[in-house]
Amino acid sequence: MAGPDPLTFDHLNVFPGLVHGVFSRAEGYSKGPFLGLNVGLSTGDDPDIVNRNRNLMLSSIGLNRGLFLNQVHGTDIAVIKSEKDAAGAVWNGQGTAPSIIVKADAAVTNLKGLGLAIQVADCQAVVLYDPQKEVVANVHSGWRGSVADILGRCINTMVTQFGCTPASIRAGISPSLGPCCAQFINYKREIPETLWQYKEKDRPYFDFWQISRDQLGAQGVLDEHIETMGLCTRCRTDLFYSFRENKATGRFAAVIALKN
Repeated sequence: MAGPDPLTFDHLNVFPGLVHGVFSRAEGYSKGPFLGLNVGLSTGDDPDIVNRNRNLMLSSIGLNRGLFLNQVHGTDIAVIKSEKDAAGAVWNGQGTAPSIIVKADAAVTNLKGLGLAIQVADCQAVVLYDPQKEVVANVHSGWRGSVADILGRCINTMVTQFGCTPASIRAGISPSLGPCCAQFINYKREIPETLWQYKEKDRPYFDFWQISRDQLGAQGVLDEHIETMGLCTRCRTDLFYSFRENKATGRFAAVIALKN
């Protein structure tokens, strides 16, 4: 099998000390509704096949270990500053689950060679990189994450825990549910009024890509340092998994790491 060919963010490709990629569902081992490169263990897919997919994904960008979070649509952020912090929580490509499952929806690290993976099927994975401090982060931001401003919380963690400067941080927003398909019929109950400005005038459809750009900007990230892939997962199920479209489906991933 040919290795997966990840999508990358153009403005991050200029940094030689960084490796990253957004992996479509192509070139994986899963079958049925999970067809392709499903890296989600909670989907109902065969765990052995999911682990093969994870290994294939990481190895394709030169990594042999990764942090896969137990994502719960919360605001907890895993901070990995040392190998001790990572001990027991890192998937090492051997097909066995780590002994410690980290429940969080974002991770930040300055360790080299550790891939931070976020698994999605309509939500955003937002990769962050500070080339001055050599710090990377990856954030799971669905609509609940947007409401809770998990992006702002992660930027603040990078600042307080690693001394990062927001104006130095680069951000990339993965394929996710686009404004064409982000319908929220019950938005008056689910989404705070402060975010209604991102709704279409006459339809309950929201632009979460712009919400994320503005939340990053509110923390001091420069607009020219933010790149959005602009691909809607529900419109492009040939490339990506979409829970809204298929319900029983896999998870694709975005990964970012500092090179060894």
